[in-house]
Amino acid sequence: MIHLLIDADACPVTDIALRVSSSYSIKPILFCDTSHVMEREGAQTITVSKGPDSVDFALLNTLTRNDIVITQDYGLAAMVLAKGGFVLDQNGRQFTNENIDQLLFTRHLGQQIRRAGGRTKGPKKRTQENNLAFETKFRQICEHAISVAENEQ
Repeated sequence: MIHLLIDADACPVTDIALRVSSSYSIKPILFCDTSHVMEREGAQTITVSKGPDSVDFALLNTLTRNDIVITQDYGLAAMVLAKGGFVLDQNGRQFTNENIDQLLFTRHLGQQIRRAGGRTKGPKKRTQENNLAFETKFRQICEHAISVAENEQ
């Protein structure tokens, strides 16, 4: 069975993801820490103690091959890919083995700039187009993950 694992602490597309995953019979699991407790009908919620990367580690320990993950965290995305999962962000950008290294490098450069006292731009305001792009890509990934899992049986 394929699961949808959502890094839910700051995920603006949780409701869209739950609606779409139910249409594919993909079981959703929300991961959050104790400062962001959330419950959604039809989804299992795993709440972990606050701490650096505690949600990430709980999610990774639950992840199985061909599961789908929604996260903004490039580091978590890299680990999901290494375990054979599919991963995308809240805007519908799919993380792949082909783009993750560049994304991690860009994140590293941003951290260096901020540590040196510089400033970097924050995210743009969320739009309806972001939601539509996410839903379109998420549906494609659901169909692909199901196809891959069926071919591996």
